[in-house]
Amino acid sequence: MGFYKYQARNAQGNTVSGEIEAKTQTDVAARLKSQQLTALKIVPAGMKKTSESGAGFFAQKVKSKDLQIFTRQFATLINAGIPVVDSLKILSEGLRPGPLKSGAAKVRHLIEQGRRLADGMAQVPLVFDRLYVNMIQAGEEAGILDGILHRLAIYMEKSEKIKSQIKGAMVYPIVILVVAFIVILGILIFIIPKFQDFYSQAGKAPPALTSMVVSISHSLVGQWYIYVGAGIAIPILIKQYIQTPAGKDTLDRFLISIPVIGEVVQKSSIARMTRTLSTLLNSGVGLIDAIDIAARTSGNKVIEEALIRCKDSVIAGRPFAAPLSREKHFPDMVVQMISIGEQSGSMDVMLGKIADFFEDEVEAAVKASTSLIEPALMVFLGASIAVLVLAMYLPIFGMGDVVGQ
Repeated sequence: MGFYKYQARNAQGNTVSGEIEAKTQTDVAARLKSQQLTALKIVPAGMKKTSESGAGFFAQKVKSKDLQIFTRQFATLINAGIPVVDSLKILSEGLRPGPLKSGAAKVRHLIEQGRRLADGMAQVPLVFDRLYVNMIQAGEEAGILDGILHRLAIYMEKSEKIKSQIKGAMVYPIVILVVAFIVILGILIFIIPKFQDFYSQAGKAPPALTSMVVSISHSLVGQWYIYVGAGIAIPILIKQYIQTPAGKDTLDRFLISIPVIGEVVQKSSIARMTRTLSTLLNSGVGLIDAIDIAARTSGNKVIEEALIRCKDSVIAGRPFAAPLSREKHFPDMVVQMISIGEQSGSMDVMLGKIADFFEDEVEAAVKASTSLIEPALMVFLGASIAVLVLAMYLPIFGMGDVVGQ
C-alpha cells in the first residue's frame, strides 16, 4: 500500500484534489471513477519528475518496427513467468547491434542496481519515449506488466499500419514522377541536339517554343555540373531544414493545408492521438499527462499545438471537449463522442471507438487520394512529353508548308 496524490474533475466540472492510500495507480483511478470523478493526474506522494536526457542532433534512433517486435516478445516472456531481468537479457542477446540492443542492456543494468523498469527505460528516451515509460509504470504498479506490454504492441502495430498505408500510397506517384523526369531529361539531352543540327541546315529561324526547348537542352549539356550539384545539394538542405523545429512546423502546416493530402494527414493524426489517449487512460494514466503525451506523439505540429491549448484549459478546470470544440482541425463527431465519454466516465472506450473509425477513414482516404493523384500524374507526364514532341516537329511542319507553296 502507498499514498497517491490526485487531481480529478467531478460531474459539475469542478477540479478537486487529494490523497488516497491504495496499492497501485490503477486502483486510484478505479476508485475515482466509482466516485464519478474523472482522473486528471495521479502521482505517488513525494514522487519527483525526472528530466529526460536529450541527445545530439545526429543521434541514432530505434526503428519502430524493431521496437514493436521487442515489445511483443517482452510481453510473451513476462507472461511465461520469466523475471524482467532475465527477459531483458534474453532479448538483448538476440538483437542486432544498435540503439535498441544497447538500450535494453542499459535498462537491465539499472534494474540490477535496484531501479524499477519504468525508471530505467526513462533513462533511454531515444528508445523508450514518454508514452512507453508511462505505460510501463502503470503496468508495474498494477501488476499487469505483460498485459500492458501486449497493449503497447497492439498500439504500435496499429500506428505502423497507418504509416505503411500512407507510405504505400506515395510509392506509385513517386515512381511516375521519377520516370517522367528521366524520360524528359533523356529527350532534352540526347534527342533535341540531333534535331537542332537539322534545324540549322534549314536556314530558317525555329519557332519560339522550339528555341526555348533548344536553349534548355544546351544548358543541360553544357552546364551539367551545376544541375547535378543542385540536384544533390537541394534535397540535403531541405531534409536538414525539416529536421529543425522551424522546418518541422512549416512542413506540418503545409501538409495539413493541401486539399487532398491534408485530409489524410489530419485523419491519421487524429487516429494516432485518440488511440494514444485511449491506451493511456485505459492503463490508469491521468488525463493531463495523457493529453501531454498524446500531443507530443500526434505526428503533426498543428494537432500538437491544439492539444497543448486544450491541456491548459483542462488544468484550469474545464472539460476536455469544451476547448477541443474551438479547434478547427477536430471534427464535431470527435468532440461530441469525447463529451459523451466524459459525462459517462468511459472516455477511454469512446476514444478507442474514435480511433477505430478514423483508422478506417485513413485507409479509405488513402485509396481515394491515390485514385485522384494517379490520373493527374499521367496527364502531367503526357502533357510534358507532348510539349517536347511538338517543339521538335514545329519546324518540320513549317518546312512542309514552304515546300507546298
